Amino acid sequence: MIEDEQIGSKVNWVEVRREPPELCIVVPCYNEEQVLRQTAAVLSGKVRSLVDTGEIKPSSAVLLVDDGSADGTWSIIEQLHDEDTGLFHGVKFSHNQGHQNAVYAGLMAAYDRGCDAAVSLDADLQDDPDAIDEMVRDYRDGNEIVFGVRNNRDTDSMFKRSTAEAFYTLMSWMGADIIPDHADYRLMSRTAIEALSRYTETNLFLRGIVPSLGFSTSEVFYKRGTRAAGESKYPVSKMLSFAMEGITSFSVKPLRIITMIGMLSIVVGIVMLVYTVVSVCSGNAVTGWGSLMVSMWLLGGLILVSLGVVGEYIGRIYLETKRRPRYIIERMV
Repeated sequence: MIEDEQIGSKVNWVEVRREPPELCIVVPCYNEEQVLRQTAAVLSGKVRSLVDTGEIKPSSAVLLVDDGSADGTWSIIEQLHDEDTGLFHGVKFSHNQGHQNAVYAGLMAAYDRGCDAAVSLDADLQDDPDAIDEMVRDYRDGNEIVFGVRNNRDTDSMFKRSTAEAFYTLMSWMGADIIPDHADYRLMSRTAIEALSRYTETNLFLRGIVPSLGFSTSEVFYKRGTRAAGESKYPVSKMLSFAMEGITSFSVKPLRIITMIGMLSIVVGIVMLVYTVVSVCSGNAVTGWGSLMVSMWLLGGLILVSLGVVGEYIGRIYLETKRRPRYIIERMV
């Protein structure tokens, strides 16, 4: 941010930066007992180095959100809190509610703590924690949201790389305001988190919601590494479910496509009707079981697919109308 000081006829431009923020690093955790100690050590070192350089306040903290883990994740979070009550804090869900809800709950808890900014980061250490330094600098320069963006996909399989590219291309074509190669590694200011809290939908898709908030934003590029320990929490089935969540949450284009296909089918049907009438009148009508069966299967398939797409939207509406809480917090430390 820039302000001017006028002395006589001379104008001096002075760069004004924000004060060092009280930063909260939000880490969603689901069955992460194998990696959590290592993650805590890395993040502890990162917070202390930023405090030592004066980039963040000494009251900054790490907030670990246990998304209903079935292993010893919560026990480790309690131990970390007991070892350093000022740095490590935890939130425990009563039941597994999904990654997006865990991130959201952590951001809201950071807001309630009075933090000036929060960084969401997965527990597997694939997202480079050193990028937090640049995120904080961008925040202090006046940006309300700083997106962490991957600059490579070297650690991904060919299948995952191609499906990810297809997903981002599809979402852009659907009209969603989404940032390619950005997951949920981002810094959000207190102002941005307050704006996010006004979004009350049950079906959360933060990768689409956060860019739509507006505000001043920037991007920090980093190299994504391999998982430090444990197994991926996103198998193919969850990836497909997540993609469907994003598409149905931010676009009605699939419904419009169905309408267009239906209109095209009507046009083809009219053409076939005219052809049939002409064939009968000219005495060239031939009974064609093959063409009949192909038409039946084709139209039957289109109808079933269309019903499935419409059903997805109806299902989302059903979940929203119940107004159930996104999550229930069992314990906090």
